[in-house]
Order: sequence, then C-alpha cells, then structure tokens
Amino acid sequence: MAIATTVLAANAANPFFDYKNWKTPHGAYPFNEIHAEHYMPAFEEGMKQGLEEIDAIVNNPEEPTFENTIEAYERSGELFGIVAGCFFNLTSSETNDTLQQIQLDLSPKMSEYSANIRLNEGLFKRIKAVYDKRNQLKLRPDQRKLLDDIYESFAENGANLSAEDKQTYRELSAKLSKLTLQYGQNVLKATNAWTMLITDESLLAGLNDDTKEILRTNAEQKGQKGWMLNLKPTTYIPVMQDLDNRDIRRELYTAYNSRCIGGEFDNTGIIVEIVNTRLALANLFDKKTYADKSLHKTMAETPDAVYQLLNQLRDAYMPAAKAEVQEVQDYASAHGLYADLQPWDWSYYSKKLKQEKYAISDDDLRPYFELENVKKGVFGLAKRLYGLTFKENKNIPVYNPEVTAYEVFDEKGQFLAIYYADFHPRDGKRGGAWMNDFQPQYVQNGVDHRPHIVNVMNFTRPTAEKPALFTYDEVRTFLHEFGHGLHGMLTRCHYSAQSGTNVPRDFVELPSQFNENFIDEKEFLDTFAKHYKTGETIPQDLLDKMHASQTYHAAYACVRQLSFGYLDMAWHSLEKPYQPNPSLGTTESVIRFSNDAMEQVRVMPNVAGTQMATAFTHIFSGGYAAGYYSYKWSEVLDADAFSVFKAAAKKRGGTIFDKKSAKRFRENILERGGTEEAASLYRKFRGQEPSVNALMERDGLTPPAQPKNKKNK
Repeated sequence: MAIATTVLAANAANPFFDYKNWKTPHGAYPFNEIHAEHYMPAFEEGMKQGLEEIDAIVNNPEEPTFENTIEAYERSGELFGIVAGCFFNLTSSETNDTLQQIQLDLSPKMSEYSANIRLNEGLFKRIKAVYDKRNQLKLRPDQRKLLDDIYESFAENGANLSAEDKQTYRELSAKLSKLTLQYGQNVLKATNAWTMLITDESLLAGLNDDTKEILRTNAEQKGQKGWMLNLKPTTYIPVMQDLDNRDIRRELYTAYNSRCIGGEFDNTGIIVEIVNTRLALANLFDKKTYADKSLHKTMAETPDAVYQLLNQLRDAYMPAAKAEVQEVQDYASAHGLYADLQPWDWSYYSKKLKQEKYAISDDDLRPYFELENVKKGVFGLAKRLYGLTFKENKNIPVYNPEVTAYEVFDEKGQFLAIYYADFHPRDGKRGGAWMNDFQPQYVQNGVDHRPHIVNVMNFTRPTAEKPALFTYDEVRTFLHEFGHGLHGMLTRCHYSAQSGTNVPRDFVELPSQFNENFIDEKEFLDTFAKHYKTGETIPQDLLDKMHASQTYHAAYACVRQLSFGYLDMAWHSLEKPYQPNPSLGTTESVIRFSNDAMEQVRVMPNVAGTQMATAFTHIFSGGYAAGYYSYKWSEVLDADAFSVFKAAAKKRGGTIFDKKSAKRFRENILERGGTEEAASLYRKFRGQEPSVNALMERDGLTPPAQPKNKKNK
C-alpha cells in the first residue's frame, strides 16, 4: 500500500500527468516545472495508455470504419506525444548528461512500443478491412490520403511480414534506434571536446575584433585566459575565413573533419552497423537497397531518379566549379601561397578574392544585420506576404532564458501559433539550425488546436562591446528555418499526421529554400537592414556589390552539396552488407569508401585521415538517409517557385511581396501539409511542372534548351 501511495504521489507531482490543465498561455509547456526525473515515468505511462488505446480499437466489437479505426488510431498516444514533444526538442537544444542517459535508456523501450503497435495483427486487420473497401467509402481527399498513408506505413513497417520476420524486424529496429542515437551523441561530444587555447595574440592576425571577442569569451567560459578556438560554427567559420596563420587553419580544419574517426567517440564502426542494419530491414521487404525502401513515398520515388538529378547537375556545374577553384589557386599563388591550394585555404583565399573582385565582405554587411532588426525584417516579411503579426509574450515559459516566445496572429487578428526563437550556440545544443514543433496542429471535436513551433540556430552572440551582428549567411539561414516555421504555423489540416512539415523529404525544403530568396531583393532589405549605429539602410553601391557577388562560386557550392548527396546514396544503395577490408581495418575502409563516393565531384585535394561521413548527422542520426539529395531537388522547386514572384515584381507597379502569388503559395503549399501528393500541390500553385532553368539562371549558368531530368519536372 505504501508503494502504491508513493507512485500516486509521484504521478501527482509530475506536470505531464496534468497536461490538459496547464495554466500556461495556449497550453504551452511549463518548462519551469518540468524536470529530468519526470520524463521516464511520463513516457512509461504514455506508452501504457497508448497501448490501451490500441487495444480498445482492436477489441471494438463494431465493424471497422474510418472513424472507429483510422481516426481512432491517428488520435491515439496523446500523452506519449506530449512528453516526446518536449523531451526530444530539448535533447537537441538543451541537453545534458542526464537527458542523454535517459535517451539511451528510453531507446529500446520506444522501439518495443513502436513495434507493439506496428506489428499488432489485430490492429492491422482492422486497418486493412477499412483499406479494402476504400473505394466504397465517402471520404474527403485528406481522409483518403490518411487511410492510404496509414495502411502503407504499417505495410512498410512489417505488418505483412511472417511471424519470424516480424521478430527480426523488432530486433533490427531496436538495434538501429540505439545505433543512430549513439552516433549523434558521439558527434555532439566530439564537437564539444575539442578546443585550442591561444595565448599569443599575434597568432590571431587577420581576425577582426568581433571574432577575437568571441574567442576571448570562449576561453572565459572555460575558466581560461586568452582566446579559445572550438568547432562550433560561430568560431570555426570566421577563423577559417580570416585567420592568416595557415598552420592553425590546417589544425582546425583537420580537427573538424576528423571528428569521430577513431578515439573515444569513434563512429566508423557504427556507420557500418547502421548501413548494414538498414539494408537488412530493406531486405525484409524484398527491397534491393535501403534507398529503394526509403524513396518509395518521396517525389523522386526511385534511386535512379535521384541519380538522374545528381548527374544532371554534376554535368552542368562541374566545369564551372573547376574553373572557380583554379581562379582561387591562381589568386593564392599570386599572393604568396607557393603550394597547391588545400581545403583549409579555400575559405581564406576565396573570401579575399571576393573582396578584391567585389570589394565586399561579411564585415561590410554585419553592421546592417543587427539581431533585433533582422527579426523585424523576417517577421515583417511574413506580415507583407501572409498578414502575420508576432507579439512577444513573456508569460509563455521558455526552456532557456535566451529563448524568446511569441504569439502569432493572422491577418484577422486571430491566434495562429506560438513561435519560439533560439538564436545562439550553447554546449547543450547540437550544431546547425532547424525547425520543429513542440505541439502539432490538428482539429478535434470542431476545435482547431494551433501549433507550437520552434526555430533553433547557432548564430553570432552579442559581445560586451556590440549587439549580435549577423553575417549575410546567418540571415539567409534564419530565413530558411523561418520558412520551415511558416510551413508549421500556417498549416490548416484536420489530422496532425498531415499538418505542417509532414510531407516528403524532397518537398519539405521547398518553403524554407523559397524563403531564402528574399534576402537578395533590395525591396526586402530596405525594410530592415539598417546600420546598428546610424540607422542608415545599406548603401546602393554596397547592394550593387552584393548582388554582383551572388553567383560567386555558386558552382563550387553546388558540387559540394552534390558530393554529400553522392555520399549518402553510396552508403544507402549497397546491395550487400558492407564488409570492411581486413587489410585496412574498419576506420580506413570507411574513409576510403566515403572518399570514393565523393570522388566524381571532387574539386579540391583529399586530406588523408579526414572524412565528413563520421559526423554526417543528417543521414546517420537524422531523417535524411537516402534523402540528402532533397536539398538540391527542392532547390529546383524553390527557384522555379520564386520566379513567379520575380515576374510579378517586374510588372509595372509590381512588388516582390506580390499578394496574389503569396496567396496561391500559402493556400496550395503552406496550409496543405501532407493532405495531397506533393507534385499535385506544386502544380496547383505553379500551374505547370518545374524545371531546372530558374536554378541555373540564378546561379549564373546558361540553362539547357530542354531539361534532361523528366522525372524532376
């Protein structure tokens, strides 16, 4: 009796068990009340309730219908979703050793929970009964797609397997979950572990005062005096671009690109296990490769279509990329580099050449991109296009004091979403930038539950002397992630499984990459890009230089992205389990295989002992396995889509903030989520198929007369 009383008391003190009665604005997470010890009990209770809800569906004596089976399944697991929405956002943006250990302990439990649902024969029998009579049911288009998607999801996750294969599926899924988690944690730990303390300021020649202040702050936070280099983007990027000391640049580059190769956080063996486990899973479903299985529900559909796009862009961009590298080599040679250009030289000399050709640099533009002004500009863009208003609400709890929470209202003044903005790097935050939702949008019992969206980034911090001044690329990245955010905030779907960014991988980047295009438009920049001291807008001559430099090394950037796509496809197009060469060992075998995959688009020398595969979280611990190509696929779409706005701006009296085009984009793309096939949604917006022409024109290349990639049209 005492034990039961203790459990009840613990449950009563656990905020997750009272989530329907949270007193926060719009039911936001009460982060100040949620502690590490609450997660595991809440997850366990959530899984228990979820399975009970599944049992209720299975044991329902009534004939299976869309409502009592498909909708009931889609609505199940609410508590589990609430807990997961909090936990997995924080393990990316505010993690610590305790949360990471919970994540490890939770992984096998979640795999088992998922398998218990996906492999539930009684549940699938009812789903299949509804699916088999789908043509006789009077379903809305979104309901029909939900039915199709749920049935196919179960089929693709083992529901049609034999009893023996189902058990194998359970084991492989649990193993893969643990491997991908370990891979990601190794990358974060390896990134945080490396530092270099500089005590001689003369070694920092070339760095501006802002970067030096960042390095000084890095050291101060570690209890050191001097200037500390680390592998976080806000340190790595400016140092690689500006530091005169070539030896330090080489050491920094090597450290960054050899993360998790050997040592305490080695990921080479984990890569082998991940790709072989994924292949084994694919083989269970009679698929030759993991890519065949993974691409089934994408716009591309097949590995051949992916390679067709990669190869088309390779052939179009490689000659220009090689010419760009030679141009930088010639420049470096003329300025004292008596050696072949190396990867640690690229950013340094490329930036200097850009400054010489266009007389423009990040330092020229930074003063015009002060954080508060940038936020006004990005929010203002959403206002001009879609009528949105962002109002900070300090009563909404946040998970870190640096995070700002906003209420978002539509053009009619109605509440639309909560938006959290998290801008700066921390030790508990993984690198990169992303969007996610804490709570999804859905309609239930006639009530539209609006989403809670978060953008997490790793941008330049303010210093003791200056506010946070962003680089041009940081502003572009903010626009990108905010585009994902708009996809999440504007969604108007009935089911959470279809709302927001729940779309194919090669379609999900369209709203984000589309949003990036505005940074190159003077009409947009003039609304916010003002000098943080004088309030002046960017001078016309600086804008002219910026626009002239937009295609600078665009071909190099493209083939770099293609190299990531080829690397991804190589690992996930294996038809047999990967076996490291015994004479080389696992580490060297993985490095060589990865280098060979990228060789056809290599334009810089390969550096022995380095390889990005061991820290390529997108494909080995994220959701982009056999899907990294989607960034280029979506670039084709975003350039084509933005050409509509460019055309509108060129008309007499036109504007880049064209309301009619924005309305079509909102209604056919941003609001619709995954309620319809992605290609159909795009055609409804565009009125025709996309082509690569707009992308090539944007990058300064001459497009082909007839696009070769019919699949990507």
